[in-house]
Amino acid sequence: MASTVLILEDDPHTVEVVQLYLRRDGHHVLSATDGIAGLSLAREAQPDLIILDLMLPGMDGLEICRILRQEPDVPIVMLTARADEENRLAGLDLGADDYVTKPFSPRELAARIRAVLRRSARDELEGGAARLDYESISMEMRQRTVHVDETQIHLTPT
Repeated sequence: MASTVLILEDDPHTVEVVQLYLRRDGHHVLSATDGIAGLSLAREAQPDLIILDLMLPGMDGLEICRILRQEPDVPIVMLTARADEENRLAGLDLGADDYVTKPFSPRELAARIRAVLRRSARDELEGGAARLDYESISMEMRQRTVHVDETQIHLTPT
Protein backbone atom coordinates (compact mmCIF):
# COMPACT_ATOMS: atom_id res chain seq x y z
CA MET A 1 0.00 0.00 0.00
CA ALA A 2 1.36 3.41 -0.97
CA SER A 3 2.22 5.83 1.79
CA THR A 4 1.01 9.41 1.78
CA VAL A 5 3.84 11.90 2.22
CA LEU A 6 3.24 15.59 2.91
CA ILE A 7 5.96 18.03 1.84
CA LEU A 8 5.96 21.36 3.71
CA GLU A 9 8.45 23.38 1.68
CA ASP A 10 8.31 26.88 0.20
CA ASP A 11 10.80 26.32 -2.65
CA PRO A 12 8.91 25.05 -5.74
CA HIS A 13 12.02 23.45 -7.27
CA THR A 14 12.72 21.44 -4.10
CA VAL A 15 9.08 20.32 -3.96
CA GLU A 16 9.21 19.24 -7.61
CA VAL A 17 12.41 17.20 -7.18
CA VAL A 18 11.28 15.53 -3.96
CA GLN A 19 7.85 14.74 -5.47
CA LEU A 20 9.50 13.11 -8.46
CA TYR A 21 11.59 10.76 -6.32
CA LEU A 22 8.77 9.95 -3.92
CA ARG A 23 6.33 9.19 -6.74
CA ARG A 24 8.95 6.90 -8.28
CA ASP A 25 8.88 5.01 -4.98
CA GLY A 26 5.09 4.73 -5.27
CA HIS A 27 4.10 7.31 -2.66
CA HIS A 28 1.10 9.60 -2.87
CA VAL A 29 2.47 13.14 -2.42
CA LEU A 30 0.80 16.26 -1.04
CA SER A 31 2.46 19.64 -0.55
CA ALA A 32 2.00 23.05 0.98
CA THR A 33 4.21 26.11 0.69
CA ASP A 34 3.49 27.88 3.97
CA GLY A 35 3.39 26.77 7.56
CA ILE A 36 -0.22 27.56 8.41
CA ALA A 37 -1.63 25.84 5.31
CA GLY A 38 0.78 22.95 5.88
CA LEU A 39 -0.33 22.40 9.46
CA SER A 40 -3.96 22.47 8.36
CA LEU A 41 -3.26 19.97 5.57
CA ALA A 42 -1.34 17.71 7.97
CA ARG A 43 -4.33 17.59 10.29
CA GLU A 44 -6.80 17.04 7.45
CA ALA A 45 -4.89 14.49 5.36
CA GLN A 46 -3.18 12.62 8.22
CA PRO A 47 -0.16 11.64 6.10
CA ASP A 48 2.11 8.69 6.85
CA LEU A 49 5.17 10.98 6.88
CA ILE A 50 5.90 14.71 6.74
CA ILE A 51 8.92 16.34 5.14
CA LEU A 52 9.30 19.66 6.93
CA ASP A 53 11.36 22.73 6.03
CA LEU A 54 12.25 24.93 8.99
CA MET A 55 12.04 28.26 7.16
CA LEU A 56 8.42 28.50 6.04
CA PRO A 57 6.30 31.63 5.68
CA GLY A 58 3.43 31.87 8.13
CA MET A 59 4.81 29.51 10.76
CA ASP A 60 8.30 28.24 11.50
CA GLY A 61 8.97 24.54 10.95
CA LEU A 62 10.13 24.06 14.54
CA GLU A 63 6.78 25.38 15.79
CA ILE A 64 4.94 23.08 13.37
CA CYS A 65 6.97 20.13 14.68
CA ARG A 66 6.18 21.12 18.27
CA ILE A 67 2.44 21.27 17.50
CA LEU A 68 2.42 18.00 15.55
CA ARG A 69 4.16 16.18 18.38
CA GLN A 70 1.24 17.00 20.69
CA GLU A 71 -0.99 14.97 18.38
CA PRO A 72 -0.74 11.46 16.89
CA ASP A 73 2.80 10.44 16.14
CA VAL A 74 3.45 10.99 12.43
CA PRO A 75 7.10 10.56 11.37
CA ILE A 76 8.80 13.86 10.50
CA VAL A 77 11.89 14.30 8.34
CA MET A 78 13.27 17.82 8.48
CA LEU A 79 14.72 19.09 5.21
CA THR A 80 16.33 22.47 5.66
CA ALA A 81 19.21 24.80 4.87
CA ARG A 82 19.75 25.30 8.62
CA ALA A 83 22.76 23.05 8.98
CA ASP A 84 24.18 24.34 12.27
CA GLU A 85 24.32 22.00 15.23
CA GLU A 86 21.91 24.08 17.32
CA ASN A 87 19.10 23.76 14.76
CA ARG A 88 19.80 20.06 14.11
CA LEU A 89 19.62 19.33 17.84
CA ALA A 90 16.50 21.48 18.29
CA GLY A 91 14.74 19.64 15.46
CA LEU A 92 15.65 16.20 16.74
CA ASP A 93 14.84 17.13 20.35
CA LEU A 94 11.39 18.36 19.27
CA GLY A 95 10.70 14.94 17.80
CA ALA A 96 11.94 14.89 14.21
CA ASP A 97 12.79 11.34 13.13
CA ASP A 98 15.56 12.50 10.80
CA TYR A 99 17.25 15.75 9.79
CA VAL A 100 18.57 16.33 6.27
CA THR A 101 20.38 19.53 5.29
CA LYS A 102 20.35 21.34 1.95
CA PRO A 103 21.91 20.89 -0.48
CA PHE A 104 20.83 17.25 -0.39
CA SER A 105 20.83 14.12 -2.52
CA PRO A 106 17.25 13.31 -3.59
CA ARG A 107 18.18 9.62 -3.75
CA GLU A 108 19.51 9.70 -0.19
CA LEU A 109 16.41 11.57 1.01
CA ALA A 110 14.18 8.93 -0.63
CA ALA A 111 16.23 6.18 1.06
CA ARG A 112 15.94 7.93 4.44
CA ILE A 113 12.17 8.23 3.96
CA ARG A 114 11.91 4.52 3.16
CA ALA A 115 13.89 3.77 6.34
CA VAL A 116 11.72 6.00 8.53
CA LEU A 117 8.54 4.49 7.06
CA ARG A 118 9.90 0.96 7.68
CA ARG A 119 10.64 1.81 11.32
CA SER A 120 7.22 3.42 11.68
CA ALA A 121 5.48 0.35 10.23
CA ARG A 122 7.49 -1.96 12.49
CA ASP A 123 6.63 0.16 15.55
CA GLU A 124 2.94 0.02 14.63
CA LEU A 125 3.11 -3.77 14.31
CA GLU A 126 4.97 -4.14 17.59
CA GLY A 127 2.95 -1.60 19.54
CA GLY A 128 -0.10 -1.66 17.35
CA ALA A 129 -3.50 -1.10 18.73
CA ALA A 130 -3.38 -1.68 22.46
CA ARG A 131 -6.78 -3.37 22.43
CA LEU A 132 -8.99 -5.01 19.83
CA ASP A 133 -12.68 -5.62 20.47
CA TYR A 134 -15.13 -7.76 18.51
CA GLU A 135 -18.58 -8.36 19.94
CA SER A 136 -17.95 -9.98 23.36
CA ILE A 137 -14.26 -10.72 22.69
CA SER A 138 -11.43 -8.35 23.60
CA MET A 139 -7.69 -8.81 23.10
CA GLU A 140 -5.05 -6.81 24.96
CA MET A 141 -2.07 -6.94 22.62
CA ARG A 142 0.63 -5.70 24.96
CA GLN A 143 -0.45 -7.96 27.83
CA ARG A 144 -1.24 -10.81 25.44
CA THR A 145 -4.57 -11.56 27.08
CA VAL A 146 -8.00 -12.45 25.73
CA HIS A 147 -11.32 -11.87 27.47
CA VAL A 148 -14.75 -13.20 26.53
CA ASP A 149 -17.61 -11.48 28.31
CA GLU A 150 -15.09 -9.93 30.74
CA THR A 151 -13.71 -13.38 31.68
CA GLN A 152 -10.02 -13.93 30.95
CA ILE A 153 -9.29 -16.96 28.78
CA HIS A 154 -6.17 -19.02 29.55
CA LEU A 155 -3.90 -19.16 26.52
CA THR A 156 -1.04 -21.54 25.82
CA PRO A 157 2.21 -20.40 24.16
CA THR A 158 1.51 -22.39 20.96
